[in-house]
Parts: sequence; structure tokens; C-alpha cells
Amino acid sequence: MKEKLSFGMNNEKPSLSLVERQDALRRRIQQQSRITVAEICAEFAVSEATARRDLDALTEQGDVRRVHGGALALRSAPPEPPVLQRTVEQADLKKRIGQVAAAEIVDGETIFLGSGTTVYEVARHLAGREVTVITNSLLVINELSQAPKISLISLGGAFRRSELSFIGHITEQSLAELRADRVIIGIRAVDPEEGLTNDYLAETRTDRAILRIGRQVILVADHTKIGRVSTAFVAPVAAIHTLVTTREIDSRLVAPFESKGVQVRLA
Repeated sequence: MKEKLSFGMNNEKPSLSLVERQDALRRRIQQQSRITVAEICAEFAVSEATARRDLDALTEQGDVRRVHGGALALRSAPPEPPVLQRTVEQADLKKRIGQVAAAEIVDGETIFLGSGTTVYEVARHLAGREVTVITNSLLVINELSQAPKISLISLGGAFRRSELSFIGHITEQSLAELRADRVIIGIRAVDPEEGLTNDYLAETRTDRAILRIGRQVILVADHTKIGRVSTAFVAPVAAIHTLVTTREIDSRLVAPFESKGVQVRLA
């Protein structure tokens, strides 16, 4: 039997069925990213118990993530275009992240730089620094090949053309022999509860091998990747130490990262 909702004589909204109300609630959460139980009660004229049941139902359907007193939109990351196309997307945001992340690096350190355009911006801010760089990114190799003070170690493996990077068994075997003071990587999506996720299953094992070699792990991701979930699970949020993102991040998403011991740096 469908649950009916009556708004009364002074409310202009028509009666909604349970399904209609939950569909409307789903759209509202997607629009504003977060909602509280109190807001649901006021918007839909329902009790707190009904509001919580609606949120539980949407959580089971994978549409939202429950938090204390309400819920957050659980947004899926869209498919990622090739790396050369992404170099012009969110360019200013990536430059800001690159500058902040590069400032974390101390001369004399050994660092690992992963693939992707945000990490590439970190490499571009290392000109003149005296560091050892390990990388599986052809973009980073090309960028740092003429930097006289940088010792460059490149990893081979299966070449992923869309990302201009090396992945797979050979890459992972090489990583097992290496250690770095800091690992700096990008990711397709990151959520405080769902962790680090990517959209290319074959790269997942390589990502995990990269995370294991660093004494400190710095994740670089602009605000559009925060609170999203992609296809393949890589690692929990506890695998990283610092998240460098852009100041446009929804401020409500910062505390969940910090509560898990992750330092959030805003660029």
C-alpha cells in the first residue's frame, strides 16, 4: 500500500505517495549536496521517524550517505577523458594545487609523482629544486628531463596511452624495490567513507603499490572530485596523510576527512 502525504488546507503542494516523496527528496539532496532531518520535516511535512526512514531507503539505493542528523549526496564520478584533453580542464585549480603540494617537498627528499594532470602541475613547480623523483608518468618525465638538479627515476611497464603512464606487473615489481619520503598521487574520486576510487580496474593494483612505498602520502584532487565515488576501490582514506584540494570544496566535507586523521590543505 502506498503511503500518502497530506499537506493540509493551507499548503499548496499536492499529496505525494511514498515513491514520489522519496524521488523529490533525492532530487533535493542532489541539488544542495546535503540535507538535515529537520529540513526534510519542514519541506515535506513528515515526522522525524518518516524522514529517517526515507533517508535509510535512499542510502540502501546508493543515492546518499547518511551522516549525523541528515545525509549527503553520494555523487558518482563521470567517465574521465584522456589526459591530454584534461590538461586544459580546471587548469587554474590544478596550478594552485600544484603550487601548494610542491611547497610541502623538502630539498634532498626522494618523492614519487604519479600520473594525471594535477600531479603534472606539481612537477611543473619543482623547477630548481634538488630532489630525486620517481615516476611512472610520461608527462612528468618530459617535464623534468631537462631539470639539472633533479635526479629522475622512471618506471617501465605496460603503457596506458590515454593516461601517458606505465602500469601493470612490471611497474609493480619495480615499485616493490623502491621507497620514497613522499608519494604524491591524483585520484578519480575520493570520499571520506568510500575512500579512494578510480575508473580503470587495471590500474588499481598499481595505485595500491604506489601508496605502499611512501612514508607520507599526499593526495592532490580539486574540489570536483571530493565526495564522489568511482568504479574501482583503491584504498581507504586512512592510506593518505594529506589532502591538497581547492578552497571551493564544500566546507562540510572537510571535517569528515580531518576526523580520520587526514590533514586538509586548501589551495
